[in-house]
Amino acid sequence: MTESNCTRCGACCASFRVDFSVHELDDMGGQVPAGLSVEVNNSTCRMRGTDHVPTRCAALTGKIGEQVGCGIYEWRPSPCREFEEGSDACHRARLRHNLVALDA
Repeated sequence: MTESNCTRCGACCASFRVDFSVHELDDMGGQVPAGLSVEVNNSTCRMRGTDHVPTRCAALTGKIGEQVGCGIYEWRPSPCREFEEGSDACHRARLRHNLVALDA
């Protein structure tokens, strides 16, 4: 998959809850902007918007399937960094948004 597929897609950012350690927040020594997160408990926080219906990360800009971007790409949390293009989760997210699966 090329980078242009991801910058047009954005389905993952509008499909899954994104939980991560509070230590990834900028006010805890990490890089994720704390203002874009909500507290889950003392050790975990969540990207704002990823537990709403419809799901959509607060850092996502643009229109799913056409042109998207991450407003905090350089500072995104570990689940976003670990998400694999073309993975089963990627295909599930694309299907949720009526986008065709990517070629291997």
